[in-house]
Amino acid sequence: MKDVASRPAVIFDLDGTLLDSLPLVLAAIRHAIEPFGGTATMDLFANLGGPPEKFLGPLVGGDANLPEAMARMYAFHREHHELIRPYDGAVETLTTIREQGRDVAVWTGRDRRSTLDLARRWGLEDRLGALVCGDDLPTHKPHPDGLREILRQLGRAPAECVMVGDADVDVLGAHACEVDALIIRHQRTLPAEIVEKSWRVVGTPAEAYASVLGRS
Repeated sequence: MKDVASRPAVIFDLDGTLLDSLPLVLAAIRHAIEPFGGTATMDLFANLGGPPEKFLGPLVGGDANLPEAMARMYAFHREHHELIRPYDGAVETLTTIREQGRDVAVWTGRDRRSTLDLARRWGLEDRLGALVCGDDLPTHKPHPDGLREILRQLGRAPAECVMVGDADVDVLGAHACEVDALIIRHQRTLPAEIVEKSWRVVGTPAEAYASVLGRS
């Protein structure tokens, strides 16, 4: 296993990895499914990585209720989007990685419009060498096409990169692409399969940033 600090590219997930948005996302989902009797827990984030239709349907009693549920979710998110902020050290980590002469990219399941809005607001956009969003391709995490597209844009081989994320789909997508994955578990208990397929497991974003900067 190569030292991560020697790798020229670090590919980050966005929500729950660079941006502290999970409480808002979970609140928006709960607001969306409230009229339909569904429940949402933190375990839901293990499989986020594509359009809401992938996970909302079963929570709202079927596809017939999806339009109303999605409208509620997006409205709630718009009303409270100012609550999304970068984790402490996130912006500085991207800056340092670039100063080290290494590439930085983001592979997110979030749509491109809201991704760019958040990236511009917090000064992330200029630090990224590549960006693939949830609506850029017909496939979604854990399918590795998005990660392969980032490798193509960066001109990097899988062995030259590390993927940093907080969801199981980040690890599965990286593993399918033969890219080492670092997963932030937050307070989740990870499935054994995910632990086995991860290069490293850490508890917090700060630990992840230290790892990719070669400080641990």
